[in-house]
Amino acid sequence: MTVIARRYVKKFSAPDPGDGFVGYAGFSELCKDLQSIIDVLWLSGTPSLQIPFLLNVASEFTKYIVSFPPSSRATFVILRKLDKCFASLLCGQDIDTKEPLPGFENGLRAGMTTTDMVRCRSLVEQSRILVMEVLSSDTEETDDADLDGGGESDTDNDPDALSMANLGTGQSSTAWVEDDEARLSMDVVRVYENTIVQLGNRLGDTLGGKIQIGIGAEDHSRPDN
Repeated sequence: MTVIARRYVKKFSAPDPGDGFVGYAGFSELCKDLQSIIDVLWLSGTPSLQIPFLLNVASEFTKYIVSFPPSSRATFVILRKLDKCFASLLCGQDIDTKEPLPGFENGLRAGMTTTDMVRCRSLVEQSRILVMEVLSSDTEETDDADLDGGGESDTDNDPDALSMANLGTGQSSTAWVEDDEARLSMDVVRVYENTIVQLGNRLGDTLGGKIQIGIGAEDHSRPDN
């Protein structure tokens, strides 16, 4: 994280020929380095290291995302990885394979403390709001960095996105914008979706109702009258 922080700072300072660190050219490049850190932490299999460092990564991410032109692909790659890590650490097993995680042989005592979970919840709420605000911008960064092991964009294998891309120029621009907004809204709703469920299970409150964002979102945190 120190190297990432230095390169982030260099982005906003004058070039120094004697300094070996070069500022990030874009958000995708920064996210590629973040992805490497997340992967190493996940493979370490040590909850006492994973939890504080991953929380730090998630915290720094909220600072970085507002400092660059938006990149939806890079953003969602990192958030999906963090979501898997946090959700798995909260329940003591890999949420994909259902296999117990190293360090949880004696139950969830090796996992997040209440303080960790409250901090995680705050980061989840903040991240979901920031993602909607940032990615609603009209300017999108060109994703040059190869994240998540492939050079394809999120829409390369999305039939709905492909069908929209293949429409003729006669398609109404209003319908196009509405479709993009709806898709973005759905993507944002899924940000940290697994972590929200696990935090709700552990803390006993309905996180999803408090932080719904996007088209058609409702606040379920208040009781019905």
